[in-house]
Amino acid sequence: MIDTIIEKDDRIVLIRRGSEPFKGMLAIPGGYVEVGETVEQAAIREAKEETSLDVKLIDMLGVYSSPKRDPRKHSIATVFIGKPIGGKLKSSSDAVEAFWVNINEIKFDELAFDHKKILTDYLKWKRKKETFWSTK
Repeated sequence: MIDTIIEKDDRIVLIRRGSEPFKGMLAIPGGYVEVGETVEQAAIREAKEETSLDVKLIDMLGVYSSPKRDPRKHSIATVFIGKPIGGKLKSSSDAVEAFWVNINEIKFDELAFDHKKILTDYLKWKRKKETFWSTK
C-alpha cells in the first residue's frame, strides 16, 4: 500500500471514503501497488485517481506496518509527501469528497486507518524533515 500527503503551503488534501472500511471517514489519498509498478508510481497514480491532481513526490515520510492499521488484513504502507503540479482538485475513484484542509484544522478524530499517527508524524516532519517508522 501507499499513501500520499499532498501539501501546498500549510494545507493538505484529505478525502472522504466512499467504501468500507471506514466509509464516510477522512483519509489520506492512497491505495494498493499494482503488479509491475513501483511504490512511487503507485503513489502518483492513486493521488490522481482519488483527487484528480498530478503530484510530484518530494519526500518519503515513513513506513507504517502495524498489524492493526487496516481491519481487512495486515498491510504495510509507504507514505510519501507530494506537491500538486497540475490538475484541479476533484474527488473520483472511491473518494466521495476531496478537499484542502489547513494542517492546524485537521479533525484527527475523523481519520480512518492509522492516519492520525501518520499525520502526527507529518506535523513533526514539517519541523525536522526526518523519516518515521510505525514502531517508534
